Amino acid sequence: MAIKMRVLHTGKGKVAALAPMIHREFQLDINATDVIPPAYSCNNERLVFLLISSKGSLEDKVRLFCRELTKARAQNVALLIDGNEAGAKCVKDILAEAGANVKDEVFFVQSSFLPFLNSIKDEEKQAVLAWAHRIVDNL
Repeated sequence: MAIKMRVLHTGKGKVAALAPMIHREFQLDINATDVIPPAYSCNNERLVFLLISSKGSLEDKVRLFCRELTKARAQNVALLIDGNEAGAKCVKDILAEAGANVKDEVFFVQSSFLPFLNSIKDEEKQAVLAWAHRIVDNL
């Protein structure tokens, strides 16, 4: 299924490793995966996967990018959060205020504080890909 979508991540922890995995699974264009804020602006995207590490508070660059993610830039937004419910609610509120259609199903991962313990298990990979396929199938 060829739809116009992007995978954007904060570049830390597990989210940095999960972004290319989603990119490969859906065989996206070369520049479809990037860090937040992306080098190329989002315009008329059907779906944007936001993979955000939100331990504590959001970084300013992430918060500012989410405020600019209007419905004209992204019709749908799916969230993968490395953190907790409070972080997800904060991101959802910012995106809703901007006018983006945020998907209800949020996927949570937990990174370790020690960088060498952040490997992704096969079960976790399968769960993330299954979640991504559910999001795409429900568009």
